[in-house]
Amino acid sequence: MEHRLSQQEARRIAVRAQRLDAPRPADLLELVAHLGALRVDLTAAVAPCAEMTCWSRLGSRFTGEDLDALLVDRSLVEFGGFLRPGADMALYRAQMRDWPGRGPLRDWQAGNGEWVQANDACREDLLQRLRSEGPLPARELPDSCVVPWRSTGWTNDRNVMKLLEFMEQRGEVAVSSREGNERSWDLAERVYPDGPAVPADEALVAREERRLTALGIVR
Repeated sequence: MEHRLSQQEARRIAVRAQRLDAPRPADLLELVAHLGALRVDLTAAVAPCAEMTCWSRLGSRFTGEDLDALLVDRSLVEFGGFLRPGADMALYRAQMRDWPGRGPLRDWQAGNGEWVQANDACREDLLQRLRSEGPLPARELPDSCVVPWRSTGWTNDRNVMKLLEFMEQRGEVAVSSREGNERSWDLAERVYPDGPAVPADEALVAREERRLTALGIVR
């Protein structure tokens, strides 16, 4: 049976799902777990995006130090440009192992996979350096890429940075910490919590269910 929502009803569902109504949440980690992720956007006209999102839900009870503490003890980790509950990384392990993915995703990532394969020796160099000396920022890691990264944007020739980002998607490295805009990288096994991977199909369903819970209404 079809049920049509009015615009006002749809807005109310979205506001409540985003935890913007009263009563406000009391626990920061519970809030992030409900929202699923906080975007890492360091453009801060007022404050970084993640902090603004938390403050708008928790109010004066929230401080940036609270967020830092959860990152230090790995209750939250950074993955793919978002801060996520460490426990949720089990939902991404199967996707990491399957990189560059299946179907349309694989077609879209195919060129990236070929570029990573062409620079496999550099990839091994990065893993070895991080294994022995990490965590380290990208500027302190060797660039032994034989095929440079080509882009019409600001990433052109930023070989190590792009390789690290693809290695992050593969589950080999992870962002260990940030100092301002600069990320420090380490082996993923030292950053993400241990835990078995949730099978890919189950993980996708779980992630979509959480997305619907967080947004309240989606197309």
